[in-house]
Amino acid sequence: DSRQHSEQGDELYEPLAHGVGLIRLAGADRLACHYRAGVANADEEDEGYLFYRAEYRVCGVVFAALTRINHGIDIGAHSPEQLVEHYRGTDTQELLEKLSEQECLVDCYISNQEGALVARDRDGIPYTIQQWYEGRECDTRSREDIFRSIRMLAQIHAKMQMPVVEFYVEPSLEDEYQRHNQELKKIRSFIRKKGAVCSFEKLYLATVESFLTAGERALMELRESDYAGLRKEAIEQGKVCHGEYNQHNVLMLKPGTAVTNFEHWGFDVQISDLYRFMRKILEKYSWDVRIGMEMLRAYHQKKPITTSEWENLRIRFSYPEKYWKLANYYYVHKKTLVSRKNTEKLQNLVRQKENWEYFIRKCFGSYPF
Repeated sequence: DSRQHSEQGDELYEPLAHGVGLIRLAGADRLACHYRAGVANADEEDEGYLFYRAEYRVCGVVFAALTRINHGIDIGAHSPEQLVEHYRGTDTQELLEKLSEQECLVDCYISNQEGALVARDRDGIPYTIQQWYEGRECDTRSREDIFRSIRMLAQIHAKMQMPVVEFYVEPSLEDEYQRHNQELKKIRSFIRKKGAVCSFEKLYLATVESFLTAGERALMELRESDYAGLRKEAIEQGKVCHGEYNQHNVLMLKPGTAVTNFEHWGFDVQISDLYRFMRKILEKYSWDVRIGMEMLRAYHQKKPITTSEWENLRIRFSYPEKYWKLANYYYVHKKTLVSRKNTEKLQNLVRQKENWEYFIRKCFGSYPF
């Protein structure tokens, strides 16, 4: 029944074709839905838009069936598999087409019948259709997947250069570190003034000095390094970063590897992508030096790491970014109870501190290439 509402009682849009309606559910990124007898169910915390299983037309493309995977809707259609998602307003098409022309598997936008990349529903909400791929996310438990993702990153970095658009130039890392250090101090003062009550607050006060010292040292070393030259060169040459390169945005195909979700791309020192991916992995491996070095070698084999980039990587790893993230999350949500999960994350971070420091010393003691 195309007039059926969801359990949340949300509004149902007019049928699009063959009695198929578009249901507006309660955000778009993490919709998990199952299709049983034509009824769609979604997680209570999710918001998004989904369709009943039937033929319908979106942006001039006729689709036949839908299933949900990862961050989008995997669509079986008469045209190649494509992704319908809530439009984020980022101007990525030129970058994606450039990569696609060089045989990189990326989620390019697809034009509608009018030749536009964006279509709007009757409420004015914009949508796009993107190329999508059947595959699985990079498994962080698989070293083969990890190194495959690293090599893919190096390959797309070598091809990601564009004329600079000022809007997409990333902020200075020096400004970011300075701001984060100030925030760590502000949070310390806030807890001292009100008094540490919960386990998170007590542990923060007991550990903040050593992590703050690491942050201030990283800022000083960044200022003394060639970072300014690296950043200037990256911007002048139009070097592009993915901005959110992690295991969720790398799909393992047979054959090939696809990279998706370029919404956070920007002009910056490309080694920042490598740092973000490696940090996520190394946190799961308790800062294992061997796997760290293997990841660096895998990247270097495809795209050589210069001595200046190596030094910049060392400084990035030396900054207590995860500690700042946990502290900042606490402070932003200070009017609510601190979750047990965040307390456990802070406890684990403190336990791994020696491994983290050892990794930096052993992995970045000298330039190895």
